[in-house]
Amino acid sequence: MSSTSQFNSQDGFNARLKKLRKSHTRMARGYNATVGRDGLIVFRPRPRRRGLPLRGIALTIAAFFAFKVLVLLNLGEPSYQARAAELAAGTAVEQAGAWLMQIDPFTRLIAQQIAPLI
Repeated sequence: MSSTSQFNSQDGFNARLKKLRKSHTRMARGYNATVGRDGLIVFRPRPRRRGLPLRGIALTIAAFFAFKVLVLLNLGEPSYQARAAELAAGTAVEQAGAWLMQIDPFTRLIAQQIAPLI
């Protein structure tokens, strides 16, 4: 047996190992099992979900508004407005924070609804 044919068979073996490792990695993230017409069970990796995690974004926004409402209820509206005005007089980042933390109608409505409960 020549060294060239041994080298080629080694390359083929390494290629098969690489393919198996890749398949195993994909299957580790989840798989679907289906039964073919011949009765053979075939496992295929689940397709990867791409796109924006809408649930995570919605929860982040809800948590931000809850934070604003709790701070507003804790400080009171005059003190809250005074602190937001201090932020507005600061750097660009502080001004952006002041804009985000300003009392909007939604925050005011939720605070009015929760205030009697607290």
